[in-house]
Amino acid sequence: MEILKLKPVFKDYLWGGTRLKTDFGFQSDYDKVAEGWMLSCHKDGKNTIDGGKYDGKALDEVIEAEGKEKIVGTRSLDFPYFPVLIKLIDAKDNLSIQVHPDNDYAQRVEGEFGKTEIWYVIDATDDAKLIYGFKDKISSEEFKNAIEDNTLLDVLNTVNVKKGDLFFIEAGTVHAIGKGVLIAEIQQNSNSTYRVYDYGRVGADGKPRELHVKKAVDVAVTEPPKYDIKPMGQPENKDGYVSTLLTKCDLFTVHHYDVTEKITLNTNEKSFNHILVVDGSGEINGTPLKKGDSYFIPASYGDYEIKGKCELIVTNI
Repeated sequence: MEILKLKPVFKDYLWGGTRLKTDFGFQSDYDKVAEGWMLSCHKDGKNTIDGGKYDGKALDEVIEAEGKEKIVGTRSLDFPYFPVLIKLIDAKDNLSIQVHPDNDYAQRVEGEFGKTEIWYVIDATDDAKLIYGFKDKISSEEFKNAIEDNTLLDVLNTVNVKKGDLFFIEAGTVHAIGKGVLIAEIQQNSNSTYRVYDYGRVGADGKPRELHVKKAVDVAVTEPPKYDIKPMGQPENKDGYVSTLLTKCDLFTVHHYDVTEKITLNTNEKSFNHILVVDGSGEINGTPLKKGDSYFIPASYGDYEIKGKCELIVTNI
């Protein structure tokens, strides 16, 4: 089974910018490219294979043809469908303030799983900020009143951000990416989002974008977040690279690698690896690799080597 290079799926949401085109070299007919879905089997945007035996086929079709255990790995057998969705997000303007449901609520109301995610800040302007939970604990009724009274910004926790910051956004955390932030997002394979504030903006139809107040109040955890704003592990200097554990939970494990010469990684029967190149260039098993590339390494593949000077985010289950 070969390494699979994936073609991104692009989204042109109104808050997006152009950095995914100018900085990463992606080609798109969209004037704005807000998101690039770099690993996705979700119905709202599925990756296809770029080159090789399966060129042009959807990733989920390849998994179905070759077998989930062989391609995705045994740990993913506990999930009813492909477990993760990975994005690059370029926020030229503020995203709406929103919250995602947990598994129980999402399965009951939306017919899919909930959405816990992490954000790794690839780059940020000097004045960039994020909204991350509440300043102080409030009641659900106070949350609802703040939405309706247009005082929500007064009770939310705003934090400054810089390159290398890591945010764990557990389902139920009210949050928003601020303008000037470029992130990699690793999340559950879900697209359930409840919007509660949108700065008075209108959509392409000229009407205000829909808010989802009742659902948001149902699922929001109305207290300060319990997670630190930093990677879980400390950088470790290895021979040819620096390794940092970004997060490890029951949904996914994510490492950051700063490769200065070379690194050997591997998969086994438990899980695939996903490689997202966020900077630099090099080669993977002798094939050229560059910023913006997305590679899926099947669980059955084994060892592979990356050489060059590049920055990688590697995800597995």
